[in-house]
Amino acid sequence: MHVLSVTTTPSAWHGTTALSKDTTRIKTALGLHPQLAGQRKHELPLFDEYLPNAKYVGEVGLDGGDEFKATWEDQVRVFNHVLQRCTEAHGRIISIHSRRATSKVLDKLENYPACGVPILHWFSGTLRELDRAIRVGCWFSVGPAMLSSKKGREIAARLPRERVFTETDGPFAQCLGRTLQPWDVRLAVKSLAEVWQIPETDASEKLHHNLASLITT
Repeated sequence: MHVLSVTTTPSAWHGTTALSKDTTRIKTALGLHPQLAGQRKHELPLFDEYLPNAKYVGEVGLDGGDEFKATWEDQVRVFNHVLQRCTEAHGRIISIHSRRATSKVLDKLENYPACGVPILHWFSGTLRELDRAIRVGCWFSVGPAMLSSKKGREIAARLPRERVFTETDGPFAQCLGRTLQPWDVRLAVKSLAEVWQIPETDASEKLHHNLASLITT
């Protein structure tokens, strides 16, 4: 198993990275979550300091939920900053939050085409937005909670299979009445196999191939 743990603030990156210093299969992404942009925008200098040593960035992005409208301008400022710095650093693998803000996120990615490889985490936009995201070159991470809904499975069926990864979104996401753990990605593999109408072993092989393709880009 290979694990990417995302962080929600730059100040969490150094300590979280240290937790996995003795293993090569756990990587930590440098993030500033849009839901915390208003509170933690002052940590952008830390983001800049740590970025040279971070191959992965996340979780970053925009959140258009009503409860975060008051911090929208801060979110935009932070996301622009992150994409600009990633561009200057010759690109990063970026896990992106786009809840209720898919079009705005895609606008930003089109403005920063050299920011790296954008991975839309738990895509929940419209099918038209999905088609646009595919054209922009986005990859997608899907988990058990997303794939438990009819809409989630409909989206998964339209994803380009060569640009799909599994995720859990734990400890925030839940499925089957419990908090998801990293090994619960097997539930997502099973669901993808059903959606793709292929054996589970073939789905697993495809996902491993996708990972190998990504980390060698």
